[in-house]
Amino acid sequence: MQLIEVKRIASKHGIKTGKMKKEEVIRAIQRSEGNFDCFGSAYSGECTQEECLWRKDCLNKV
Repeated sequence: MQLIEVKRIASKHGIKTGKMKKEEVIRAIQRSEGNFDCFGSAYSGECTQEECLWRKDCLNKV
């Protein structure tokens, strides 16, 4: 997902993104949704969050 799309989602959650990096914005969104702010932390390449909106981007970072 492109940064502009991520920032649009963040805006809907009332998150001010400023100069935040994409990963930081996604983690802020995850926290605001009451989820684990785990984006980019699946170092073993495994993730149990099957329904996560960020899953594809996250696993591609590994």
